[in-house]
Amino acid sequence: MSWGTELWDQFDNLEKHTQWGIEVLEKYIKFVKERAEIEINYAKQLRNLSKKYQTKKNSKEEEESKYTSCKAFQTTLNETNDYAGQHEVISENMTSMIMAELTRFVQELKQERKSNFHEGRKAQQHMETCWKQLESSKRRFERDCKEADRAQQYFERMDADINVTKADVEKARQQAQIRHQMADDSKGDYSSVLQKFNHEQQEHYHTHIPAIFQKLQDMEEKRISRLGESLKSYAEIDRQVIPIIGKCLDGITKSAESINGKQDSQTVIESFKSGFEPPGDLDFEDFTQSMKRTVSDTSLTNTRADGKSDSKTPGKSRGKLWPFIKKNKGATPEDFSNLPPEQRRKKLQQKVDELNKDIQKEIDQRDALTKMKDVYMKNPQMGDPSSVAQKLIEIGNNIEKLRIEAQKFEGWLAEVEGRLPSRNDGSRRQSALYETQNTAPVSNCAQDRERSSPDGSYTEDQSQETEVKVTPTEFDDDFDDEEPLATIGTCKALYPFDGENEGTISVAEGEILSVIEEDKGDGWTRIRRNEEEEGYVPTSYIEVYLDKNAKDS
Repeated sequence: MSWGTELWDQFDNLEKHTQWGIEVLEKYIKFVKERAEIEINYAKQLRNLSKKYQTKKNSKEEEESKYTSCKAFQTTLNETNDYAGQHEVISENMTSMIMAELTRFVQELKQERKSNFHEGRKAQQHMETCWKQLESSKRRFERDCKEADRAQQYFERMDADINVTKADVEKARQQAQIRHQMADDSKGDYSSVLQKFNHEQQEHYHTHIPAIFQKLQDMEEKRISRLGESLKSYAEIDRQVIPIIGKCLDGITKSAESINGKQDSQTVIESFKSGFEPPGDLDFEDFTQSMKRTVSDTSLTNTRADGKSDSKTPGKSRGKLWPFIKKNKGATPEDFSNLPPEQRRKKLQQKVDELNKDIQKEIDQRDALTKMKDVYMKNPQMGDPSSVAQKLIEIGNNIEKLRIEAQKFEGWLAEVEGRLPSRNDGSRRQSALYETQNTAPVSNCAQDRERSSPDGSYTEDQSQETEVKVTPTEFDDDFDDEEPLATIGTCKALYPFDGENEGTISVAEGEILSVIEEDKGDGWTRIRRNEEEEGYVPTSYIEVYLDKNAKDS
């Protein structure tokens, strides 16, 4: 089965067919190119999607990443990013292994096809030239034969005519001989040209054209085989990334299986636990005691004196206290004193760990530079030891600064850990911010209600703050005005404190203020300024000087 023998007369159709074959290959190349573009765009969109939902550094989302469900989601995003990478691999391999190779192959095919058909056209032109020569020789032979026949007939008529002179007859005879000679020459020339044409035709249709068509057939079969190999590569490129894509999907499945609701619940406890003990039961407040008293000047005076000595600050000055105060929206204090004890301890521990890591990093860098300096000292040709000396000094200074900083936070941490209530000690108070000093039984009941109120914002009404109500109106104002707590000492502010939360008071560094309630173990001390403003400040921010009488009591 050969094009040269079976399709010897289909030169034009073969030319069209081979052109169509190249166009098919170019169409496939275009298809692969568009598929590669789709893959790279898909990979880009997947990467952008993964990046869009990645946890932002130093944000609230980063804190949420400690939950197993959030970790699983982050793993899914990472695996999706790796999955996108495999589609990039598909695009790159299709571009380099199929599109680029086939583009070069098509150029070679076009060049080879052009050369073969140029050779075929040249052979055809040669046959056409031979055919024209044959036709010309044939027509000349035919013409000479006819001329010779007419000359012979004319001679015979002249010879038979008695009226014609002998000279005319001889002339006709010679003319006939010349024509016969020309016909013989034309015959010989025609025979020679015909023999040559037949030989060229034999060579053309049995040698030249079969050879050219065989080259075209080989070229076409090579094109078809190459297309098949490319299709196989097309599938193989996809198949190569399937195991890696499978691993990505397995990673997502594994992360999903690692989600643990109990563990996340425990993480919530660790994140938001304040460290306070729940409030105790409320005491019964018996308001009938005031009704049993005898209304007299003495009782009124005593009651008034008791009210002045035992009363708390006016209800209007009471606000929501820890842990129910509003969160500070200003700058976070360096020692995290705005946080509940448990959360403050975690923040301080985290800060200490970070500083220790930074210290270790600097120490490792110092050790490496020290070794390098020793090498330079032993082998001066390798470098100048003084070139790293300045860097070692800088690192030493950094280590010292970090250690001082770490000691500061460790001190705060030790202070917090020493004041956190024990889990087994149920008798310890929830927070000193819920209590104030008082000796009157009735007032103590009201105070117990205030510090045990669920929202920490309980405020007695006017009837509760005044122990005795009498009919005479001149006493009303005296009983409405309650005196503040007595001063038990003074304090000096070591650091400035904003006091933006309700129940707190702002202080400036070096300011001297009055102490009206000691630190009860929660890290807060109650102070007063100018007999009007009072509130709580972190104990670590002040230096307290208690009166001897207060210490004795």
